Amino acid sequence: MNYYSLHNKAPKSSFKEAVIKGLAPDKGLYFPETITALEEAFFSSIIDLSREEIAFRVIEQFVSPEIPDDVLKEIIKETIDFDFPIVALDSHISTLELFHGPTMAFKDVGARFMARCLGYFNQHNKEEITVLVATSGDTGGAVAHGFLGVEGVQVVILYPKGKVSDVQEKQLTTLGQNITALEVDGVFDDCQDMVKRAFSDTDLTSQMRLTSANSINVARWLPQMFYFFFAYQQLYKKHNKIVFSVPSGNFGNICAGMMAKKLGLPIHHFIAANNENNVITKFLETQEYSPEPTVATISNAMDVSNPSNFVRIQEIHHQDFKSMSQALSSYSYSDKETEDALKEIKVQYDYIADPHGAIGYLACKEYLKDHKKTHCVFLETAHPAKFLRTVEGVLNVKIALPEQIKQVINKKKVAIAISNYDGLKKFLLSR
Repeated sequence: MNYYSLHNKAPKSSFKEAVIKGLAPDKGLYFPETITALEEAFFSSIIDLSREEIAFRVIEQFVSPEIPDDVLKEIIKETIDFDFPIVALDSHISTLELFHGPTMAFKDVGARFMARCLGYFNQHNKEEITVLVATSGDTGGAVAHGFLGVEGVQVVILYPKGKVSDVQEKQLTTLGQNITALEVDGVFDDCQDMVKRAFSDTDLTSQMRLTSANSINVARWLPQMFYFFFAYQQLYKKHNKIVFSVPSGNFGNICAGMMAKKLGLPIHHFIAANNENNVITKFLETQEYSPEPTVATISNAMDVSNPSNFVRIQEIHHQDFKSMSQALSSYSYSDKETEDALKEIKVQYDYIADPHGAIGYLACKEYLKDHKKTHCVFLETAHPAKFLRTVEGVLNVKIALPEQIKQVINKKKVAIAISNYDGLKKFLLSR
């Protein structure tokens, strides 16, 4: 499989090159040159397949022939060795729980898959790779855990000071070894801009190999297709029209869902569930893309005002607004509405959601008003224990800490404070 830059000013790259580079030389995001739909027999027999078999069939065309089948199967086995259960709230709404991995967030899958791919590609290379990643919350912990101890790889995580939860911060600042956390005096978009700027800084790129572990990297982004296939396997015999409501920040997850549909997965519709950082909600209403300053919310992992992966969504729909608007709806909600949704879910269904899942739930309800013959699945992207202060405060309940969180919550935070790009550059050059 070859990949091309969405800026169309760079040579095509192999999967290996795309993973190692992260961004194309022209700073565009990589996109697969071809997308071949899976045969009908795959979907008709999906109920009899294991998760590993499903994931292999879904991803193989995008990594072949650079990762041998036996290696790819082992990577997949290690990547998805936890559950992805569907929990029905009522006859019209279910949730897909994506928080059963090591850092209790949906990004565990992409981070683990990418770490193992990069480890395989770098196993005989003596030159160290530095992975730069910006996080609005869950990406940092997932990447830190996924790459922990990977030989020949150093990880540098940039996160916005005071704008991630206590648990999220501990998950990315307490591991040590080859993981370094940089605490940025700013918002997520500042962190993301610094990472992108580093890739175009020849002072850095002439001295070190840089790559990204954000969802701009194809090895982080594409494995997220797995979730939608796993959900379909559990639901398709019960429901004809399945709609996914995806809490959306950088739009990698929902974009992966659209790729799953390109592979033939019969998804009826997608909903981008936004908080007050709602540039895409407004775009679908006005056709004007106008990023605004980031707003801090209680659903902090979605506090992104200029989502990188939206250009991939546009590419999937061939830059055709009509096609995209038929496949995608978007709604946005305030913190107050999010808190009310947390209460409603607990009272009506005896289910405790996290703030991001609560927004997905609200979007399900809104869509179902005019589409009563569909079944809407909202993605519960992180365990509510990762947002203890918010969830316990809103619901007036005590949430038991899962073992994954107990392991880090009392560890000492270790982070380096920086305030601008010069701080990042100075740190990288001093290593």
